[in-house]
Amino acid sequence: MTNMPPNLTSKLRTDIVQAPSAIKAASGITLFGKKIRSIIYTMDVAVIANCDADAILAVYPWTPNTRILQAVATVANVPILAGIGGGLTKGLRAATIGAFAEESGAQAVVLNAPTPIETLINVNRMVDVPTIYTIVRHMDDLNARIDAGVAAFNIAGGKETANLVAEVRAAIDSKHPNFPIIASGGKTDEQITATIEAGANAVTFAAYGVTEATFHAKMEAYRKQKS
Repeated sequence: MTNMPPNLTSKLRTDIVQAPSAIKAASGITLFGKKIRSIIYTMDVAVIANCDADAILAVYPWTPNTRILQAVATVANVPILAGIGGGLTKGLRAATIGAFAEESGAQAVVLNAPTPIETLINVNRMVDVPTIYTIVRHMDDLNARIDAGVAAFNIAGGKETANLVAEVRAAIDSKHPNFPIIASGGKTDEQITATIEAGANAVTFAAYGVTEATFHAKMEAYRKQKS
């Protein structure tokens, strides 16, 4: 007997977007009973409907729109971590969007790096799902944000992500050991491994241009087929 699990698929679903295999080394985060290691960062509903990630990171650089979240929720088959602002969109508006996100099926809400503590408190008064706070650079008040209701950190430090994960772990572990950390994995298995070894429990990966690249490959194959 082999330890590899058997694979079931179909002819029409051979182009599923797969998470990098290196992410399997992560410990994972249990969210409402479901273990999450791989989190795809995309707002492409075609990719969301055709990926094997454990969860969806649905964040984007515009003011959160409830109709966009509804579109994602319609096609997603796994938990959604929904962006609700925190920068320009903050205070009561962010809290209201958070409540709508929860009502629409989001299993967690994600706030941007500039989110003030007052907004964190307001959001946690309005929602029951976990609040995830995004870190993009060094910060001195991480424990205060946990005390304000942050349930997990999402670290997105670019090429410095692994170092930032290690820094965050060192800053919070004495008071909040084994605190859940999500972090971006970069473009290579080596970068993903470094991020995990630094202390990330789950890893995000991007799907830039996947729909276009897959469609291009299929068109090339169709052109070579005989009528």
